[in-house]
Formats: sequence, structure tokens, C-alpha cells
Amino acid sequence: MKNKSDLLHYAGITLRGMAMGTADVIPGMSGGTIAFITGIYERLLNTIKSFDGAAVKLLFRGRFHEFAQKTNVVFLLSLFLGIAIAVFSLAGAMRWLLEAYHVPTMAFFFGLIFASAFIVSRQVHRWSAAPIAGLFIGIAGGFAIGSLPAPELNAETISWWFIMFSGAVAVCAMILPGISGSFILLLLGTYSIMMKAVSDVDIPRIALFVVGAACGLILFSRLLSWLLKHYNDILIAVLMGAMVGSLNKIWPWKQTIAAHVDAYGPAHHHLERNLWPNAYETATGAPAHMLEAALMCVLGFVLIFGVEYMARKIAAKKKDAAAVPFKEM
Repeated sequence: MKNKSDLLHYAGITLRGMAMGTADVIPGMSGGTIAFITGIYERLLNTIKSFDGAAVKLLFRGRFHEFAQKTNVVFLLSLFLGIAIAVFSLAGAMRWLLEAYHVPTMAFFFGLIFASAFIVSRQVHRWSAAPIAGLFIGIAGGFAIGSLPAPELNAETISWWFIMFSGAVAVCAMILPGISGSFILLLLGTYSIMMKAVSDVDIPRIALFVVGAACGLILFSRLLSWLLKHYNDILIAVLMGAMVGSLNKIWPWKQTIAAHVDAYGPAHHHLERNLWPNAYETATGAPAHMLEAALMCVLGFVLIFGVEYMARKIAAKKKDAAAVPFKEM
């Protein structure tokens, strides 16, 4: 009976992983937020932290059972199985949407990320001078990054280390509710490449990304936890500012005004400018899809606030349950 109970428990973890994977594929949606809503956020953080020197020693000494117990391997495998199922199921759809319905899809992303910035701001406990300064630094940094020539990285010539770096940076969003890993990939220019790699089952490229993600979780999780513990308000303010500042990168109506070929291969860097929808139609001759874009933007905005509302409800229930005094019989 215990085995059946364990099987049901870890099946539930896999379902939670599928929800996280669905969020991770969509820029603006945070897998960390889904982990919080489904009640596994703290368990995930503690599991990641368990990969320390002692765990490495157990592994290399062949004490696999003790290693599995210390690092909660079954929990991680069940969770990442669910994430993988969702990512492989949705990657092809996201790639198709970006190609066939680029403007409405980017408008949906814009609404998601815009709303996420508001949600992230609620994690700042006190808006003193330091967080406000961090906010403006984040806005300036995000705008600067978003204004750089957009990399159109070639899937055949992209460096292996850059794929690993993308995985390492993006996966850290799992530790920060409200921050989207896919959004980071958009900024790095590797979102489309990784969606293509997953939909085409490009094992070498997926493996590089996964290795980078694993290294990122192990190496950066403690640093991020330390920063959140000691500089929570400043860190969150900087992240919020970066999201707001980089919205120009996600603006749906863009025109390429310059391009050059990278000296290292056929990758191109496009210098783009944002246009109002009517100017976009005039400049590019393509339809602006204003109504569809507006509806998708609102949908993205509402979706984020709906998810956040669920998270607050769950947190409130947990708080009320913890506050109930123990009654002696």
C-alpha cells in the first residue's frame, strides 16, 4: 500500500512538473511561480541546495542509495519528467505561433511580461532609496540590452558554450517566482533556437542546454538564495526594472533598419526600431493585426494576474492553517 501511495505522490509531482514546464515555455510565465502555487517551491529549493560537497563525496564513493536520499533524486526525476513532457509537447506549437502569428504572439508575450513586472514588485518589502535606485538601474540596463542589435543566431553556427550559458542563466528563473526563463532566452536570442532544437529532438543541443542548466542550478542557487536573504528588496527591484526596461525588445511591431553578417559565420545581427501599428503597416506592407494583438496582450495580462491571485490565495490558506492553535484533547 505504501508503494502505491508513493507512486501516486510522485505522479502528482510529475503533474506539477508539467505545469511548470508549460510556464517555462511561455515568455513571461514563471515556472517558479507555478512551483509556489502547487506547494513544492520550498521543497525544490531545499533539494537544489542539497547538492553540496557531501553529496558529491557520496556519489563518487559509490554510496548511491545515500546520495539519492540526501538529494531527493526521485522527487527531482519526477519533477523534471513532467517539465520535459510539457516542453517537448509545446515547443513545436510555440515555434509555429512565432512564425505564423508573430505579431499577436509577441503581443501576448508583452502582456505577460508587463503584468509580471507588477507582480514582481510586490515582493519588495520596503521601497527605500536603495531599491528605488536598483529599479532605475534595472530599467536602464534592461533598455540597453533590449536596444542592442537583435541577434539572429544561426542554429548551425551557434557556439556550444553559449547554449550552456543560456541554460545556466535561464534556469535560475526557477528559483525566482515571477521571473521567466523563456524571457531570458528571448533577450539572449536563443529562444527560437532552443524551441527548434526541442521540436526537432536535437539531442546534442538539448544535452548542452541541460548540462548548462544543471550547472546553473548547482552553482547559482546558493548565491541567489544568499542575495534574496540579505538584499531581497534591491535584487527584486533590479529584476523588475530589467523587465520593464527590456519591454522594447518584446514590442510586436518592429522594422529592420540595418543588418550585418557576423564575421564568425552566417549569423546576422539586425538593428530594429519600434513602430506604432499604423506606421508598421506603411513601412513593412504587412498587416498590423491590431485587434488580435490587443486581445492577446490583455489575455496575457489577465492570465498572469489570475495565476498570481491563486498563489496569494494558497499562501493565505497556509498562513491561516499555521496560525490555528493546537488544541489538547
